[in-house]
Amino acid sequence: MILMMGPPGAGKSLQGQILAARYGWDWVSVGKLLRERNDDNLTEQMKGGNLLPVDITNQITMDYLDQKDNLDGVILDGYPRMLEQAQALNKYLHQRMGHHGIDRIIVLEIGRDEIMQRLLARGRVDDNEAAITHRIETYADLGEPLLDYYRGLGVRIDRIIASRTVGQVHDNIVELLQK
Repeated sequence: MILMMGPPGAGKSLQGQILAARYGWDWVSVGKLLRERNDDNLTEQMKGGNLLPVDITNQITMDYLDQKDNLDGVILDGYPRMLEQAQALNKYLHQRMGHHGIDRIIVLEIGRDEIMQRLLARGRVDDNEAAITHRIETYADLGEPLLDYYRGLGVRIDRIIASRTVGQVHDNIVELLQK
């Protein structure tokens, strides 16, 4: 299993989908799963750039993973986002696989101005300036402690500059995966 991490707008979903198509893996965006629920309460929380309750995101993610026979080819995009979710995922994977199950984490890094430009152009319901700012700040607060947790588990973490072209970023990811 690969975790795609990075601030909003870094290209996690796009790169995850390209990797999945290239290798025949299974890409899943927890944010997409949440948006597909068409739950007005969840939509309102997302519009404000807020993280959703841990129990909801954990349940949606675990339900999705339960449908998979093999978790080795899964790319998780946008989950976990906080330590409590990472611990729940770790517990789930230990019960299911006997170990933490995370092969590596790919962290896409990008500057704030480019994030704003990308997300405002994307035009999703939760892509407004206030929500984007809040999501950037939340990621900044929660991202490093999450990476520290995974470092402590011995998971390989690769950081990639995501402000280049889609192809350049993808080539860099593939290069790292082949090492």
